[in-house]
Amino acid sequence: MSSGKRIHAGEANERRPLTALLSQVLVAFTIEFDNEFEHRSPHQTTMGTGTGFGPWLTSMAMYSNLLRLVTDEGVTVRELERLARTPMLQLNGMQRWGYIVMAPDPADKRPKPPERDWLVRPKAKGRMAKAVWAGLFAEIEERWRARFGAEAMDRLRAALVALVSSFDRELPEYLPVLGYGLTSHVTEDSQRAQAQPGAAAGFTLPALLAKALLEFTLEFERESSVSLAICANVLRVLGDGALRVRDLPRLSGVSKEAIAMAAGFLKKRGCLAEETDPEAKRGKVVRLTAKGVTARDEYLRLLGEIEQRWDARFGARAVEDLRESLAELAGHALLFAGLEPYPDGWRAKVPKPETLPHFPMVLHRGGYPDGS
Repeated sequence: MSSGKRIHAGEANERRPLTALLSQVLVAFTIEFDNEFEHRSPHQTTMGTGTGFGPWLTSMAMYSNLLRLVTDEGVTVRELERLARTPMLQLNGMQRWGYIVMAPDPADKRPKPPERDWLVRPKAKGRMAKAVWAGLFAEIEERWRARFGAEAMDRLRAALVALVSSFDRELPEYLPVLGYGLTSHVTEDSQRAQAQPGAAAGFTLPALLAKALLEFTLEFERESSVSLAICANVLRVLGDGALRVRDLPRLSGVSKEAIAMAAGFLKKRGCLAEETDPEAKRGKVVRLTAKGVTARDEYLRLLGEIEQRWDARFGARAVEDLRESLAELAGHALLFAGLEPYPDGWRAKVPKPETLPHFPMVLHRGGYPDGS
């Protein structure tokens, strides 16, 4: 039985797909950012770590696509969706975890206003967390400049700004929480009314990475029956033989919960077969069915086809500049060094990753990029 190849983010680059390079750099930045937020902000976790007070811990996605946009005066759910450019806001979770409160607008005299017209306001703990989050983007990017070199970071930022400036629509600041089938969703009015010259230069590094990856994802998912998240993190690692289910998180870089969701979708679609592990007393193995092999081959074909389209759409030199600058960081030995958690952080209590996802698994569980 194949145990699968271990793919380290720091190994020599094998011409990984552009989406994989964008993902691994974005996930690395996010985990380092999240570790620092956890260290500085009062919080609680389901693992029993934290300060014992404060809201439940969440990831950068919940700030970038939601809390960042919530003003003290309040903003309606409808307006939040417009500003965030995605309907996948996880409002109920953020209210339950202690960051926001949702309630009808006192000025709205209708007996039962629809929830989309309710006001969303930050709670006191949400305002405290918001202040910590807001200051970390520049700080972590400055760390990366010291770690990888100012020249490498300037090249990456310039390549991302050039690409994102060419997009014909506004996109969320981070990958949205994945929907059914682990697909990505943006609002219908994300199309820009007019070009905004120079706007991309003001985006944070993770926002630029996320927008570039999401633009590719939306194009991919218009033509694929399986989401890019599932293709990149599950179909990709399954070869022609069987793999133990327990090995999939290690090989893909995403959580067992995310793997379970993806595998469940693939089994329903007839792409994945699961059976008892013949070489162990317990556990399961999975293998691709003929339909699954076709889906995997289609994923690889479509990746290459869209990259060729991007060469024509944005310029082959511009896309290659981005690829080269991403590969320099994704293949750097110090990329994993920045992921080391604080001793009292929750990631210090779980196995260290051997690889980073080829697509962020942003789930409703808290928005962590590896589905944790």
